[in-house]
Amino acid sequence: MIEQTLTVVALSGHTAHLEAEQKQACAGCNGRCGSQVFSKLFGTAKKTLPYKFESPVEIGQKVTLSLDDSHMVKHAFAVYMLPLFLSLVFALATSELLLMGEGWQIFAAAVGGVLGFYIAKTRVKSLRHDIKVVKIHPISIPLTQIDGD
Repeated sequence: MIEQTLTVVALSGHTAHLEAEQKQACAGCNGRCGSQVFSKLFGTAKKTLPYKFESPVEIGQKVTLSLDDSHMVKHAFAVYMLPLFLSLVFALATSELLLMGEGWQIFAAAVGGVLGFYIAKTRVKSLRHDIKVVKIHPISIPLTQIDGD
């Protein structure tokens, strides 16, 4: 199970918009590696996950969600391998069965890749329904220091 703690940032009815904490890439190389550079370039946009809760939640409350690992492997295979596989099949079919030229093979490979992308996109939509709530954390009370303690 993959677990992530998210914070409720907005509410609309029973649907809460959740946001994960931004994590730094790695701090081992002090910003000299590629992952730190790409994190600085593309890591500024915060995305929210809408989720419909059965019990009421409040803004600022933390929620822990989980996702089954096996679903991630299936969806990753569909997203990465299906377009590539269909692209190769279409190119080979155009080359060997239809005996067409190189331009048509490239076009058929592109059509196969796009078709694989759309098939994968429709399969991945079911991922949203596999998310389960592990824990809804209570809202913490801010503490103030009293003189003399």
